Amino acid sequence: MPHGDQETPALERWSSFQDRLSRRGERRLVLVEGNRAEALAWLADALPLLPRQPGVWIGQAQHCPADYLTALEPARAQEWLGRELSVVAWDGWQGNPPDAIAALSGTLRAGGLFFWLMPPLAQWPDFNDPDYARTGLESGSGHPFAARMARILADDPAVLRVDAGRASEFRLPELAEPESPFAVQTTEDQQALVKRLIECGLGRRRKPLVVTADRGRGKSAALGMAAARLVLQGRQRVLVCAPNPGNVATLLHHARETLADELLEASDHGLTTHAGAQIRFLPTRQLLAEKPEAEVVMVDEAAAIPAPLLKQVLLGWPRVVFSSTVHGYEGSGRGFAIRFRQVLDRETPRWQSVTLKAPVRWSAQDPLEPLIARLFLLAADTGPAQSAADSASAVVIERWSPGSVEETELAVAFGLLVNAHYRTTPADLRQWMDAPDTVSWRASQAGKTVGVLWATVEGGLSADLAEQVTLGKRRPRGHLLAQSLASHSGFPEAASQKCLRVVRIAVSEQVRRQGVGQRLVQAAAQHVGVAGLDSLGTSFGGSADLLTFWQSCGMRLVRVGLTQEASSGEYPVQMLRASSAAGQSLQARLRQRLAEHWLTLVPLAWQQLEPELLAALTGDLPATPQCSADDTRDLSSFAHGHRGFVLTLPVLRKLSLEPGVMALLAGPPDLSLWVAAVLRQRPWAELQRDRLCTGQRDGENRLRALVRLVLEQRPEL
Repeated sequence: MPHGDQETPALERWSSFQDRLSRRGERRLVLVEGNRAEALAWLADALPLLPRQPGVWIGQAQHCPADYLTALEPARAQEWLGRELSVVAWDGWQGNPPDAIAALSGTLRAGGLFFWLMPPLAQWPDFNDPDYARTGLESGSGHPFAARMARILADDPAVLRVDAGRASEFRLPELAEPESPFAVQTTEDQQALVKRLIECGLGRRRKPLVVTADRGRGKSAALGMAAARLVLQGRQRVLVCAPNPGNVATLLHHARETLADELLEASDHGLTTHAGAQIRFLPTRQLLAEKPEAEVVMVDEAAAIPAPLLKQVLLGWPRVVFSSTVHGYEGSGRGFAIRFRQVLDRETPRWQSVTLKAPVRWSAQDPLEPLIARLFLLAADTGPAQSAADSASAVVIERWSPGSVEETELAVAFGLLVNAHYRTTPADLRQWMDAPDTVSWRASQAGKTVGVLWATVEGGLSADLAEQVTLGKRRPRGHLLAQSLASHSGFPEAASQKCLRVVRIAVSEQVRRQGVGQRLVQAAAQHVGVAGLDSLGTSFGGSADLLTFWQSCGMRLVRVGLTQEASSGEYPVQMLRASSAAGQSLQARLRQRLAEHWLTLVPLAWQQLEPELLAALTGDLPATPQCSADDTRDLSSFAHGHRGFVLTLPVLRKLSLEPGVMALLAGPPDLSLWVAAVLRQRPWAELQRDRLCTGQRDGENRLRALVRLVLEQRPEL
């Protein structure tokens, strides 16, 4: 759209406006509403007049409005965490994944502008966002999440709303000149952190440091300064790991500046000093695979790394630092802190923590950070603790809809999910509010939310489509459990039957171990019966405590995934609680089939499963087949005589599937030995290396003792 000369001064004022923002230490969201073609044309006129500084364009590359912007797919937004930008231009007509929007907003430095091309706010509730199809939201009749965002944006006076059809009439607000210009400088928080990091890096082993803060507080810069000072003070190698190289760009920049004349070589992956000391970046999995020697390891963006991998880093090097965002879009920092704290307490009880509060890259008066936090509930919390009077009140379970409640109630409920689940992100909030088949329940005490359950209806596919899913030829979106059971377990009816899958469940700390979670699941199970569905199901990253919880809710094991999930590092465990006759038949067949394959799959697929979890999963399965009289005689010969282990191994493996046997073996201290030798069939040399036994004779004697215990407790065998 051509612009007349009278509009040129208005466009040029954007540059001075950005300068004023920079001096104030602030950033702004610019909402360009209206016709997409007009919005693109206005942006193509305005952006070239801004200073040519780093920026990104999220949209079709051929429509990039300025040559200094890097065209970027939304899926790559996470790669830009840890970098600093002056402009983000986002074509919302091409899709609006919440995680990517939130992530890129955090890359903007003081003076930064986030241009967002969208329909008018009034149309948002009915806007068919192209990104909906990616997560199965396109069939919804309305979009409460988008409607909520529109209300928040309309109510925020700091949001700059440009009508693309009348852009010439837009006038930038007048901003007062600050008393003193904002400057990015080391804060007292940062200085104290650098000192703590150096003390950790030079100090005693096994005292890891955990750094948490909101984005923009200078964590990465402090890590970089500390890493440089450590190598200058004698450390030969400081390793840095993160999900991808872009995450450590700021860290390496500040390390390079701190090294100054001592720097010999520099690259995107590391620095070398004249004395030969190194600061080197490695992706987390490469670090764990190569296990290079280092005095110090720094883990940046730790919340984006699965907890099992973090544990390996913790135990693999003498001095480790973990840095994480508290309210994050790469994964919840609070979820990280809560879940990983248990590992730290157990493995390194002398661990320390430090928090940064003061922003570094923008001022405390910046309006963009609180806006993004409101839009995506990044700071969602569970609210104040219950009073003694409230805690004495009965807990009420009721149907509940996240898309139709007040903002405070929504924030408390979402805060429960953030605290309970390691990787809760803004995308989960959108899915919860907008998915057409979502069903939710709330547990409340004295009117305050203390628990939530979020479920979704899956399956119900046609017989032909279900068969295609089973053959691996089709993967319709929005049917995680139904598809998984059909394609991996080989039963088409798993996709044609209707299942209510529990997506998330969370209970406040103050009412845990009071049966609230079980009551929420029971409410969902009752809904399954009333709605005529076939089963209630769940799919979760396997852990022994979660398995115990779901078993207490009447769920039974039907599948374990063959590979670890990228997000959690855990194997997916899937369970069902059948309701209809058809559901009960399917559940029985799934369990029987899994039991028939179990002993073959264990040594091939689940060598990394925690022994306690593997034992508990084994104990949940039906015996197939049961031990015969001949088997019992062999067991007795092994337990009380000198029958060899290898000759008895087939019977020992069969014994593992006998009802109640794994529960018996969970008490004695040699459960891990049984899992390794009998179920996983690992060589004796490996068991000796892992200190499960001192050698084959010792290992066999311990196994004989376990079999004697089983025979004593189970005389019917």
